[in-house]
Amino acid sequence: MSSMPDTDCSKTTTPTAADTTTTTTTTTEQDYPETMSGNSTYIASVVAAYWFVSISMVYLNKILMSSEEVSINAPLFVTWFQCVVTVLICIFAGVMGQKVNSLPVYSSVAQSEGGSAPSAKSQSFWAQFPKAEYHRSIGMKVLPLSVIFVGMITFNNLCLKWVEVSFYNVARSLTIVFNVFFSYAILGMSSSTKTLMCLAVVIFGFFVGSAGEMNFSLYGSAAGILSSLFVCLNSIFTKKVLPVLDDNHWKLTFYNNCNAVVLFTPLIIMFELPVLSAAADKQLVSGLFWGAMCVAGFFGFSIGIVTVLQIKATSPLSHNISGTAKAAVQSMMAFYIWKNSPTVKGILGIVFVLGGSLLYTLVKMNEGKAKTQAAKAVELRGK
Repeated sequence: MSSMPDTDCSKTTTPTAADTTTTTTTTTEQDYPETMSGNSTYIASVVAAYWFVSISMVYLNKILMSSEEVSINAPLFVTWFQCVVTVLICIFAGVMGQKVNSLPVYSSVAQSEGGSAPSAKSQSFWAQFPKAEYHRSIGMKVLPLSVIFVGMITFNNLCLKWVEVSFYNVARSLTIVFNVFFSYAILGMSSSTKTLMCLAVVIFGFFVGSAGEMNFSLYGSAAGILSSLFVCLNSIFTKKVLPVLDDNHWKLTFYNNCNAVVLFTPLIIMFELPVLSAAADKQLVSGLFWGAMCVAGFFGFSIGIVTVLQIKATSPLSHNISGTAKAAVQSMMAFYIWKNSPTVKGILGIVFVLGGSLLYTLVKMNEGKAKTQAAKAVELRGK
């Protein structure tokens, strides 16, 4: 799948379950046009678009991962194809960006957090996309991140294949736990008591939700944990690799997916070639199958765009609140749409996981504000 990253967020946001996509990066607070950010109709439409794309992407990928009528039992091939779709969209968007940026009435949209402010010229949606060019030397530098990226989207889709949709958010809830662990293990950064309490709530919710799952899958839960681990590693390595790509997350999306297409190929040959051969005269010649595959690939690319738009139209905190509410609705809808059997422990697990994640976001943002105010105070005393 493509995501961001339902699932894939900014420095002050935490990734939600469905945001793990082929466009997942840590640089989502781009300088998008904000002229309409105060318009309530515009904000509502952006939030609605985020919810629609994110929920639709999860549900459609669930069908592609588990429906024998529509799809095939080849999750690596399905994920590979979505990477191909993302590469093709990047190439098309790059061509459109070149055409738009060659016109005097348009200006490119700044990509990095430290980039210059947009000029007074009119801005086009396409202006943000750079020309999609692959240079082998740069591709090799991005390769370690691409290996992690492949692990992230593979285990994300395997988790979705093996667990119920209602349990999906719980199964992939430990990303913030890994964030705190690696921050301490690698960077030596300690966490506050409030942060650790939030993590305890999430971990408790994970185990309660697992105990309450009617169709519990050990493989699915393990895939969810590994997916959370790779989401965390992806965030760390993305920060290291982005400077190589001029801090441009669309360039990273293109290189990551190009590398992923190559990395997936031997895995597909090793593990899924018999399945593909058996489906050669069935699903592989079905318009419904390829239509669903293309739409899922498009949604995977689109989630990155609507995530950024929601952050810019509201705020990182509002984006997290929206993501948490969306995840809750997504899980509740799954009980009806997918006929998942609800249990008290299962619902409590969802509440604890989503509540703990939201509290974690609030705590980290408040701690960040406190550090900023303290730094300003020290600077003023120095003057």
